[in-house]
Amino acid sequence: MVLYPPDDPFLISFTLFGFPIVVRWYGAIIMTGALIAALLASRRAVARGYHPDHVWNQLMLGLILGIAGARIYYVAFEWERFAPNPWSAFNLTTGGIAIHGAIIGALISTVIYTRYAKLPYWDWLDVCVPGFLLAQSIGRWGNFFNQEAYGRPTDLPFGLRIDPEYRVPPYNDLTTYPITTLFHPTFLYESVWNLAGVGLLLWLDRRFGRLAPPEQRRLNPGDLLFLYGIIYSSGRFWIEGLRIDSLCASGIGGSCEGSIRVAQLVSVIAIVLCTILLFLNHRRPFAGTMAAEPR
Repeated sequence: MVLYPPDDPFLISFTLFGFPIVVRWYGAIIMTGALIAALLASRRAVARGYHPDHVWNQLMLGLILGIAGARIYYVAFEWERFAPNPWSAFNLTTGGIAIHGAIIGALISTVIYTRYAKLPYWDWLDVCVPGFLLAQSIGRWGNFFNQEAYGRPTDLPFGLRIDPEYRVPPYNDLTTYPITTLFHPTFLYESVWNLAGVGLLLWLDRRFGRLAPPEQRRLNPGDLLFLYGIIYSSGRFWIEGLRIDSLCASGIGGSCEGSIRVAQLVSVIAIVLCTILLFLNHRRPFAGTMAAEPR
């Protein structure tokens, strides 16, 4: 089965009273992922004794800081591209956001909101973290419609067809790589990996988390965040190795020869750091046996 994105990346495009009204598939999918993730988090919040409105209140802040973080992260590693015209960094229609920056922005939003609402930070993160990964799983399909985040050529029957104008060199050479060339759908690999990670986190939380019978509880507040970091980063590391449009230390595209794939480096750091923090988190007495006060 060959995967082929629609020719038009726009879900809605028309002019109203002289003003263009445009909605891209990418943006619609990102918002859909965020809303579905918030629905999951709101159910988890209720189960832990929190008012679900906290989830929806934080969602607005999380979207703003997540998008800002994703853009700042990307621009920081691609500054040479934006240096001639720094104002272009604010034009998101030209593409260029990074999920690691979005994660940082989302975590910052959690710090801000829990302080404002006087919620326990680590326990609230446990409420939200599976939703983070679910939003990432859904959001990856935006790459499909943008014809981006794909891998090197493949002979697999479920390869992805990419139009020449969306290919990075040298794969835009139709003589060597004809229009029928298929590429690894790395966006799909990551989407499936993340979805499996969501299932694993929910199972671990139900089996060994705060809502499990007292004699089965093994997870401390904050453990789901560290497990999320390990699970997501493990998948991202091997999937990034297949991509040909990676964010590299010296630029975009090609095979990153002679350069470090930024996402792989960050993934290794995240795996090591989260493993250490998970270990340290269990050197203190378990603090998750008491139910949260309804808020």
